[in-house]
Amino acid sequence: MRYNPLGRTGLFVSELCLGTMTFGGSEGMWRQIGALQQPDAEKLIGQAVDAGINFIDTADVYSEGLSEQITGQALKNLKIPRENVVVATKVFGGMGEGPNARGLSRSHILDGVKASLKRLQLDHIDLYQVHGFDEATPIDETLRALDQLVRHGHVRYIGVSNWAAWQIAKALGISERLGLARFESLQAYYSVAGRDLERELIPMLKSENVGLMVWSPLAGGFLSGKYGRDQHGQTEEGSRRIAFDFPPVNKEKAWGCIDAMRPIADAHGVSVARVALAWLLHQPQVTSVIVGAKRPEQLADNIAATVVVLSQAELQQIGDASSLPAEYPGWMLERQGEYRRNQMAAALALGAGGGTSAHLV
Repeated sequence: MRYNPLGRTGLFVSELCLGTMTFGGSEGMWRQIGALQQPDAEKLIGQAVDAGINFIDTADVYSEGLSEQITGQALKNLKIPRENVVVATKVFGGMGEGPNARGLSRSHILDGVKASLKRLQLDHIDLYQVHGFDEATPIDETLRALDQLVRHGHVRYIGVSNWAAWQIAKALGISERLGLARFESLQAYYSVAGRDLERELIPMLKSENVGLMVWSPLAGGFLSGKYGRDQHGQTEEGSRRIAFDFPPVNKEKAWGCIDAMRPIADAHGVSVARVALAWLLHQPQVTSVIVGAKRPEQLADNIAATVVVLSQAELQQIGDASSLPAEYPGWMLERQGEYRRNQMAAALALGAGGGTSAHLV
């Protein structure tokens, strides 16, 4: 298990993060995703920690608070030292019937963190993330409230999830201008079958040194390798995609990705799921990949992806099958920037070779 710094912070997190969305689900959508109760959840957390995972992600809305509650009790029952685990949770979704029981207002954030700390049985949250974008609340109000939590020690670092690149960039600018705690990580959907964030979000994260936590790395189970064109899009009985077909996937393209990964998986003697996860772990901007499981053997297979080393040819093969179609302004930036990229590459090569001049004509 490798450990990466979270954005520009000094906090190191494991390259895999245990997601807890499968904990608790008593009814409705959450039951379709997973309904693990305390004993089974503790087995998964213990298994993850034993494998070197030091990062756990949950949210207040998961199973309407049950996921946080089960996670906190598991950490206590397993007697895991607090300093050995990085706990992340989120705020934004509705946690009550009233009009102010949701969103990113100062009121909801301050109420939300108190409730999360109580359910988790912790005195601080390592990474507190806003779970979505609130069009009703000014960004500076949200950031001031989060900064207050950091200053008071209730939260160590703050992050964001499911925001657009321009929204995050605006928030980073406000934080710098006002001297507030800034977003250190983005939690976003990214998979072989869904590479949309490479257009704007990845370049922004790289520019601003913000970490990337990946959710749904197997596209809601679609990239597990169990399904293919010959099954006409049908999923196995018990799969959550039968009742909860999310995230959206271009199925024809996703099957093409599976077709490209299957021979690679066979050559390595591993599952297609491991190859899909390994591809993400090879992407330089990825800090940690969130894996959720219902069974120990499923989690074990996910953990085993950390030792799968893909060759450049294999990465290229997967990349070609999953590549994004060109869109404006990307294709124009690529065209207009070619000369300067080559100029910089030549200067860097000259410097590496011991040359003294980086000015080329």
